[in-house]
Amino acid sequence: MPENFDKDRFFHPTGRYRGNFTPTNLAFNANLQEFASRVSLICGLETGGKISQEQAYEQIRRLWEQLETSKEELLDRDLPEPPELPQE
Repeated sequence: MPENFDKDRFFHPTGRYRGNFTPTNLAFNANLQEFASRVSLICGLETGGKISQEQAYEQIRRLWEQLETSKEELLDRDLPEPPELPQE
């Protein structure tokens, strides 16, 4: 195994953000990618018989609620107008 092998990046890959860059968009994108990664893991556990369908549903429902809260806090709020810069 290479010395710089990072198992977290292997098990939880993230893609580059290519949308309209703002700090809030970037933060929400990171939350969205984490949601997708965790849902995938939960689905695998349920498919493999490690957790029940009800457990999988409840875990995914809680993750969805967290993602909705993240969206409300990051994307659905009114941002203040940027200040006007003095003319040169």
